[in-house]
Amino acid sequence: MKLHHLRAVVAIAEQGSLRGAARHLRIAQPTLTRGLSELERELGAPLFERRPKGMIATQLGAVFVRRATAILNDVRKAQEEFAQMRGDAVGTVAIGLSSVGHILFLPKVLRPFRRKFPKVRLHVLESYYPTIERSLQDGSVDLYVGPDPGLTLPLTLQKELLFAGRRAVLCRIGHPLAQATSLKELVNAEWVTTSITPKAENELGELFQLHALPPPLLALRSQSSLTLLTCLANSDLLAMVPAQWVDSPFADRVLTAIPVREELRAPPIIVVKRSDVPLAPAAAFLLDLVRRSAGHLAPQKATVRANATPAGRPRSAGRRAIA
Repeated sequence: MKLHHLRAVVAIAEQGSLRGAARHLRIAQPTLTRGLSELERELGAPLFERRPKGMIATQLGAVFVRRATAILNDVRKAQEEFAQMRGDAVGTVAIGLSSVGHILFLPKVLRPFRRKFPKVRLHVLESYYPTIERSLQDGSVDLYVGPDPGLTLPLTLQKELLFAGRRAVLCRIGHPLAQATSLKELVNAEWVTTSITPKAENELGELFQLHALPPPLLALRSQSSLTLLTCLANSDLLAMVPAQWVDSPFADRVLTAIPVREELRAPPIIVVKRSDVPLAPAAAFLLDLVRRSAGHLAPQKATVRANATPAGRPRSAGRRAIA
């Protein structure tokens, strides 16, 4: 088994056909076919099902593709690590950031990272842990920064606490419930969420249950902060979001925080990386920037001040303070 066999298998899985994989690898299709046959004979089992419209991995093939992907990523990272230690800072760092990661960390780490590693390409994914767990395991993603999903992590991954989490309720400016002061007043509202666990309905439900309230109606689930913002700004949906959104420029002039008196607990913000493979220098530097940024955040209780303009119109989220 050789590296070109692994590259062939991964390319076929990603492209969905021999022709597409051969074009992607820039080799002749017969050469690719011959290499795949050699590998399947060595393993003693077919890795793909040949279908009229392409190739699909068998059950064993899917397992092998995941392992091959991890091996190829480790080889790439080893090459990049060697180059970076030698002084030739090239390569790619991939980081998965939740909305908190985008709001709190990305503005602070982007410029110093680019100054230190101008030739290293930074790949930023908007994501929550469940959506990128496999990518962290196979090395496609170096770091995840966001809420702790409360799941048991695989042995190959480790997490590190950055700071305690807290939430706020957001709605559009002019929302009928914008001046509500308790969750009880919001029980009949409809909600939109970006879930940090596989079961979005449980996340809000548990918080309402904590305050002896019936579960809220989850009308829409989003995988994108942009989708969440768009839905909030153009409907009467509510969202329970990290408290850092309150002062976010993305929400300013469009959304406002509802000053509920209840303490809105949230999962802590963590960083997740592989435990079995060290980070390359560029990724390690990025993690250090995140840690230093998190260290400047004082652990304070989130309180939304119900300010209003002279005309009685609620101020935008950007003008509401977190004390």
